[in-house]
Amino acid sequence: MTTPDIPPSIPPNFLPKNLEGKAAFVTGASSGLGRRTALVLARAGAKVALAARRVEKLAELSGEIAAFDGRAMPIRVDVTDAASVREAVEAAETELGPLGILVNCAGISVEKWITELGEADFDSVMNTNVKGTWLVAQEVGRRMIRHGAGGKIVNIASVLAQAVLPNLSIYCMSKAAVVQMTRAMALEWARYDIQVNAIAPGYIETEMTREHFGSEAGQAHIAGLLRGRIGRPADMDGVLMLLVSEASSFITGSVITLDDGQTLKAL
Repeated sequence: MTTPDIPPSIPPNFLPKNLEGKAAFVTGASSGLGRRTALVLARAGAKVALAARRVEKLAELSGEIAAFDGRAMPIRVDVTDAASVREAVEAAETELGPLGILVNCAGISVEKWITELGEADFDSVMNTNVKGTWLVAQEVGRRMIRHGAGGKIVNIASVLAQAVLPNLSIYCMSKAAVVQMTRAMALEWARYDIQVNAIAPGYIETEMTREHFGSEAGQAHIAGLLRGRIGRPADMDGVLMLLVSEASSFITGSVITLDDGQTLKAL
């Protein structure tokens, strides 16, 4: 019971063009939720900076966006490096104009028992999921404040920010930090009309999770979920568009759970 990562194309009338003229920056855009996010924002009319380390994947995505007359700019970035982040955001604003939207999708996981984890494992996950999210949001936030036009920042957290699973301790810790980071940024930046929210997905099939959910153990896992299914990246579209559009003008510091009821019972 697996589901496709991203459909070959998004129907032309699937999304309203309510982001026309907006410039957006999406991290982790080379695959999974980041790739889908970039497609959705571009289809809605935004000019999108596609940021990730795998530039060849970004070039493919840029071509796909250009095919429906969207505008996208591939940018190589290492979200764990402050200089790389500054250069990438500067390049995006030079080409696309002041950023009004940021979606932080970059994230990784390491599956090991706590007793088997090394310092390198801890640093790798925390540097990408926490430090990386913080560095990009900080840089974009500074610029939004300077421009004085407000903005929308969406951080991708996880239901595992409040629940834990064996073998995923560092990932759970990192996503809990992203939730608190979101709230802290929302608190400090509200006076600048910058809204910061998070989406906490449950089990969604992406490049990172496909191998597990395609296995016998993964299929048994799916069968045990409340509705016997996992999500697709497309299932995040509605919440994403809410949080990056004017429809969310009274929402900040919120964490929206997107899990098909999976957390209503033990994960």
